[in-house]
Amino acid sequence: MILRALLALSLALLLAACASSGSTESGPPPADVAAAVDSYLIGVDDVVQVSVWRNPELGIVVPVRPDGMISVPLAGEVIAGGRTPADVAKDIQGKLASYVRDPQVSVILTDLRSHEYLSRVRVTGAVQQPISIPYRQGMTVLDAVLAAGGVTVFAAADRSDLHRKTAQGTRTYAVRLDRILERGDLETNFGVAPGDVITVPERTF
Repeated sequence: MILRALLALSLALLLAACASSGSTESGPPPADVAAAVDSYLIGVDDVVQVSVWRNPELGIVVPVRPDGMISVPLAGEVIAGGRTPADVAKDIQGKLASYVRDPQVSVILTDLRSHEYLSRVRVTGAVQQPISIPYRQGMTVLDAVLAAGGVTVFAAADRSDLHRKTAQGTRTYAVRLDRILERGDLETNFGVAPGDVITVPERTF
């Protein structure tokens, strides 16, 4: 009950901030939605996928240990905790250079567990089941709304919004959810980022 109360309070504060700003961005969110994840500092229990181009046997999917380390084939122990995926990839690349010619390494977060509350995506308003779900890489507005069971018959889907916290404050982006659901028009089917809130208002009669 306490957790639900905290969640409700945080949502209310965020939506109040959105309402007070009174402005909606005319364009889509920054094209590089992945930047929000790329700047994320990996924490204990987060699950990372390490891939080495042309060397699939060196790839691994592993959780970050309590000491902040992960074990990578040939590279050995690598510090992951408190670092970005790009930093970890660069470190592994350097360690593999002694064994692999021109190694190309990528590190992808597959499960954000250390900051699970902050990294969730929330869908509220005129949906079948308002939800708070863990962020997954590649998730879009449509994915989140479908996870909420879709919109209700009272939804004003054409006036939906995506709210995102940035260093400059909360930004609001218009989502034409009616076009996405009814016409397959994906122009505003934006990629979501950790912490996003999608609101679907009810129609006014």
